[in-house]
Amino acid sequence: MAKSAEVKLAIFGRAGVGKSALVVRFLTKRFIWEYDPTLESTYRHQANIDDEVVTMEILDTAGQEDTIQREGHMRWGEGFVLVYDITDRGSFEEVLPLKNILDEVKKPKNVTLILVGNKADLDHSRQVSTEEGEKLATELACAFYECSACTGEGNITEIFYELCREVRRRRMVQGKTRRRSSTTHVKQAINKMLTKISS
Repeated sequence: MAKSAEVKLAIFGRAGVGKSALVVRFLTKRFIWEYDPTLESTYRHQANIDDEVVTMEILDTAGQEDTIQREGHMRWGEGFVLVYDITDRGSFEEVLPLKNILDEVKKPKNVTLILVGNKADLDHSRQVSTEEGEKLATELACAFYECSACTGEGNITEIFYELCREVRRRRMVQGKTRRRSSTTHVKQAINKMLTKISS
């Protein structure tokens, strides 16, 4: 069997937005009512995405890390899910500053991310409109999903699969540029040698 591709995904968002519930819903198709919000967990999950076996390492951050911890998580991850709670405007307002830190930590690379508005089942308590989520996603140049880890509505599996696809696409593009630059170096070295010989 061909070796599976590995992708490192990290989930960020303020404590209480439902990051763990989202990950658990994706992995087990179940909803957990009670868990320790201060816990940070890493999960490994294999999936067949577009006829290719992909191993995901998913880091579910606690949302209460200090700066050093958070930056370490950001350096580790290749793809990011930024989660806010549609019933909590404050969690939505934390997304952009979070993205700015990500950009800072990851530069000069572009950050691969997906924006997720969770708790879509609580529409009656909504503080952030779908349009606002879409507008922010356009600003961040990323895909946007609204879903509910509680009821499973919204395509939660698709969020993780799409992020994996995006990470793989970016890798291929970066791989091509890297290869191109190394062949350029080789050509330059050969040309230098040839000029030396002929002089």
